[in-house]
Amino acid sequence: MTATSAAPGASSRLLVVRNDKLGDFMLAWPALARLKAARPAPHVSVLVPAYTAPMARLCPWIDQVLIDPGDGATRAEQRRLLSEVRAARFDALLTLFSTPRIGWLGWRAGIPLRLAPATKWAQLFYNRRVVQRRSRSEKPEYRYNVDLAEALLGELDLAPATAPEPPYWPLPEGERRAQRRRLAEELALDPTRPWVFLHGGSGGSAVNLAPERYARLVQEVDARLPGARRAQWVLTAGPGEEATAAAIQAPLLEAGIEVHRLPPRAGLDDFARTLSAADLFIAGSTGPLHIAGCLDIATAGFYPAHRSATPLRWQTCNRADHRLAFCPPTSAGEQDMATIEIPAAAEAISDLLRRLPAEVTSGS
Repeated sequence: MTATSAAPGASSRLLVVRNDKLGDFMLAWPALARLKAARPAPHVSVLVPAYTAPMARLCPWIDQVLIDPGDGATRAEQRRLLSEVRAARFDALLTLFSTPRIGWLGWRAGIPLRLAPATKWAQLFYNRRVVQRRSRSEKPEYRYNVDLAEALLGELDLAPATAPEPPYWPLPEGERRAQRRRLAEELALDPTRPWVFLHGGSGGSAVNLAPERYARLVQEVDARLPGARRAQWVLTAGPGEEATAAAIQAPLLEAGIEVHRLPPRAGLDDFARTLSAADLFIAGSTGPLHIAGCLDIATAGFYPAHRSATPLRWQTCNRADHRLAFCPPTSAGEQDMATIEIPAAAEAISDLLRRLPAEVTSGS
């Protein structure tokens, strides 16, 4: 046992930090699953903003959720956080995205082992560093996170078990059936036909297709599916994105396509559980797309051509045969989403829908 390991017979107490956007946090779930699969299983806490805390409380790989008040918090709030972290007596800190404030927090809290990517001057606060060079986008973001988790397990002498596989958000028995029954009643959907969810918003971060391009995509997919297998479309929207959903829906209703708006949900956690009802989820590289990926729902993501935002880097963490990715050609501008070929995307999406097993689209 190393000097930083927990006492014999005790579980290692780990604090994992991913305190930025929802999509980034969802791509940490494979790493959290990796940590929790170790033997002996550690006690895993996470430090997240209040926004993603509802999702953290749903994660089966997390034992405790701590709320990060953020960079703009008052001194009193920062002192409260420091006291909370100190009192928890963590054996190790794993920061998946390194920032000076969190590094300083871990150092001041006296956490003996502090591991993070070796990036910028924030690494000075960590005594274990892993060189990753994520900006090169050589592997998926979730894989970079898993690499850090495995490095931490090695430092703690925790035996790694077999690596978990999708879904990284395994739902309780019957949850998906319950969500499909709920949505079928709310929107009068036919459970024997595919349900395709489409999220046209960007969450203020990712570049996405314009509403008229999404409307054309839906029409192209609809034209390629036989009558009995024609999809039923459900448009989702986050706060402030309702106008985008309406702009997608209007031309589709005029074209006679069956398209619905997802009814309001009680919160982010309720919204996320509703996504389990989908057979396929279409979106830009946003938080909802990565929620669907964690559920191992089939996904079709639309990405810009920017080097740090490539389809490989921000790949969803579902099975390979459950995901599609589209981006502008290399000759186009980094954020020129209008150059994505909609007919080609529609062909790939309709083919994926045809290949989904019948038991998937029946809601079993």
